[in-house]
Amino acid sequence: MTQAPTQKQGVILLSGGIDSATTLVLARDKGVALHALSFQYGQRHHHELTYASILAKHYNLPHTTVTIESALFRNSALTDTRLAVPQPTSVAAIKQQGIPTTYVPARNNLFLAYALAYGESHAISAIFFGANIIDYSGYPDCRPEFIDSWQKTANLATKIGREKPITLHAPLLKMGKRAIIETGLRLGLDYAQTWSCYDPTPDNQPCGRCDSCVLRADAFRELGVTDPLLKR
Repeated sequence: MTQAPTQKQGVILLSGGIDSATTLVLARDKGVALHALSFQYGQRHHHELTYASILAKHYNLPHTTVTIESALFRNSALTDTRLAVPQPTSVAAIKQQGIPTTYVPARNNLFLAYALAYGESHAISAIFFGANIIDYSGYPDCRPEFIDSWQKTANLATKIGREKPITLHAPLLKMGKRAIIETGLRLGLDYAQTWSCYDPTPDNQPCGRCDSCVLRADAFRELGVTDPLLKR
């Protein structure tokens, strides 16, 4: 009797935001069985973890939240409340500002290393990462050069990389935020189950002024669709 092929598996970095959620539904649409990793690293927008949990539960994914000592990440407005979160006035201003203070030192490199270790422990060689370079805030660890270099290093650094190549999938890399949301809507993603704001209010409402809120609002406005997160 011929044995049925094993379903392809992957590890996804799941923050609870638009990009990681859309990456999730894209991977599922390709038939990938996902394992989700989220991170608690002292981020001021830790409310995003609530949404990561909601998404993982909704899609019935194994979900691990890793705690990383926040002292590792200094001089970032996302981990140090003494620093102000930038409030750009437009998407154009975001693209012209350079690397903002919301950059967290080497964060994606570290997160991907955890995904690599988790994947190798479970014989999984595919990692999914919601980076994009069109509508983004200038982070160096979202560039294609970084992704290519990291994938090469991952294959050199692991036993599994000798047996089956490790692949780092970034399907949103060259998509703008509007196209990302359109894709998610087409695949049935409920964006009310996502969180974007870097600087939520004391009652956990989006601030409406940070980079991430501005990019999100602009994309929904261009689509002529009301952000479901704002209907609550």
